[in-house]
Amino acid sequence: MDKLQLHRTEIKAAPLLERFPFPFQGDSYRYSNNSRALTPPVCTDITPEYYEEIEEKRKLLDRYPERTFQAAPHTLEAQWEIMSMLMKELASVHADYFSLDMKGDQWTFYNRLLDETCTFVFGDPSTLPYEPLDFIGRHIQEDLIYLQQRDGDLYMDAGQLCFPANWSLAFDLGMTYLQFHSPVPIYSDSGLAEKVLGFLLRMEAGKPWTRINWTLNVGPRLDTSPEAFGEWGREKFGLNLDNVGEIMHLRSEDQRLFRIPGSNGILFSIHTHLLPFQELIRNQVWAERFCKVLEDLPDPLADYKGFISYKPLLIEYLKRHI
Repeated sequence: MDKLQLHRTEIKAAPLLERFPFPFQGDSYRYSNNSRALTPPVCTDITPEYYEEIEEKRKLLDRYPERTFQAAPHTLEAQWEIMSMLMKELASVHADYFSLDMKGDQWTFYNRLLDETCTFVFGDPSTLPYEPLDFIGRHIQEDLIYLQQRDGDLYMDAGQLCFPANWSLAFDLGMTYLQFHSPVPIYSDSGLAEKVLGFLLRMEAGKPWTRINWTLNVGPRLDTSPEAFGEWGREKFGLNLDNVGEIMHLRSEDQRLFRIPGSNGILFSIHTHLLPFQELIRNQVWAERFCKVLEDLPDPLADYKGFISYKPLLIEYLKRHI
């Protein structure tokens, strides 16, 4: 039996519909800097999907290391700083599940959910089984991206990305903020991307921010990487009014941003949540608002998000259940 199946602790939380981060505040949607101060200033959430998602994360990391973890050599010091921050947070905020014993440079990290213990020398990579960012990422549900600030810009220099919404860490590594956002219509050519970059460059340590991003998922698959398009892309061709409620999911990404003071970079975490349409319509306010958002959404955005071909079907389904 897989180790992740053993001695599972029950993770208590509200039902999915109650805790899902619904991304729309109005009846239309446009790209904007919708960031808000993160209160409380916590990067990690532990949800009942923890075991399933960690198991999937580790399988992807082992099977496809080149597309799920990338890090430039000069990021190692920042990785240690991020791992330290996250371990201390887990041991403090989620003390029922994690603990951390620090005796000088010898640290011991306990994950009670997985019944795992790791003792290592902080700062010595030979004492960890993986690079620090990769190691801590295997214990949390969030994807982790590190943006290094230098020369008045932000560079994607490291990341553990197992659950991307159709973008590639291997392709984007080393790019600047404006470069890796260049495919995004309206956002990249309206001047908004430059404004958001300025906002990020001014971020202060100890004052994290959060935002909710969204797209749509055909099926419950979290890994929608372009490298795996052949596995998930074909699923959209079988949609109809009878199965769309079960198959289609609203995909909401809880994105959090932390200035890492020692390296002066930014940690960008992504916690992905999926809500089937058949669950979404149980909240009539959400269903009506989402329907209006889809009706109002410009075609370039629907095309970029990958659902323009079946957008009318989604709207019809929602209208039938409002």
